[in-house]
Amino acid sequence: MTQATLAPPAQAPAPHHSAAAARKTAKRKDALHWIAVHSLGIAAALFFVLPFVFVFLTAVMSDNQALSRDLWPRDWQWSNFRQVWDTPGFLTWWRNTLVYAVSGTVLTIVSSLPVAYALAKFRFRGRNLMMVLVISTMMLPPQVVIIPMYLFWTRQMGMDGTLYPLIIPMAFGDAFTIFLLRQFLLTIPKEYTEAAKVDGCGELRTLLTVIVPMIKPAIAAVALFQFFYCWNDYFGPQIYASSNSAAWTLSYGLESFKGAHHTNWNLTMAATVLVMAPVIVVFFFAQKAFIEGVTLTGVKG
Repeated sequence: MTQATLAPPAQAPAPHHSAAAARKTAKRKDALHWIAVHSLGIAAALFFVLPFVFVFLTAVMSDNQALSRDLWPRDWQWSNFRQVWDTPGFLTWWRNTLVYAVSGTVLTIVSSLPVAYALAKFRFRGRNLMMVLVISTMMLPPQVVIIPMYLFWTRQMGMDGTLYPLIIPMAFGDAFTIFLLRQFLLTIPKEYTEAAKVDGCGELRTLLTVIVPMIKPAIAAVALFQFFYCWNDYFGPQIYASSNSAAWTLSYGLESFKGAHHTNWNLTMAATVLVMAPVIVVFFFAQKAFIEGVTLTGVKG
């Protein structure tokens, strides 16, 4: 009688091999899931970052390479930044822009905060109407009033060729800043102000000692908005300061620099980097307060 030959049973895979394969598969799935979830964010980040990378790489190229199709510098010409910085007038443009941005930001915050506090915490007849009037000024394009404003500041006040027509009006408040601060102040419970008044604080002392420490994120947000606006403003300096090169800002002076170096794209890009650098640095260090202020600003009416 012939006995059937029995095949040996298949051996089960070693436990450590199966566990390693499972971990590898899990890591691959996690990586693919992360890429799928963040693909839109990665694409958006590249969309915004690549132009800055292109500007920076062109800024450190030589004159001949900047006019070629090369995307990566063969020789890193860091001296381009020094050459731009030593250009006659560039340091003056930098100083004027810094004065304009800092003074404009400080004046806007100091003048807008009391107005926003009054519109948010005071109860008086016509309060909502006044808020509507403030918001309506935001809908008025500056080009509509530029002619009478220009005639007033240049003909009546004699401030042509200066930045004073741009800085002085900021001492009388800004509609956008008032609106944002008011919306944030509406989210603060009235019990804080009532407790301060019980302790004998007046309105001004309540604002400075109680309210201001609580709204630092909102103040930081509107301050950054105003600083960026002043730093990048081109229309205002073009109207009021174009006749005096000693009063030019970086945004307006960069146009003149580009015209003088229209064939030196490396120097033009280096000047652009120097103009953008302070804004990027300020936002990098203040982005936490900026984002917190924008996020916490309420929409309560």
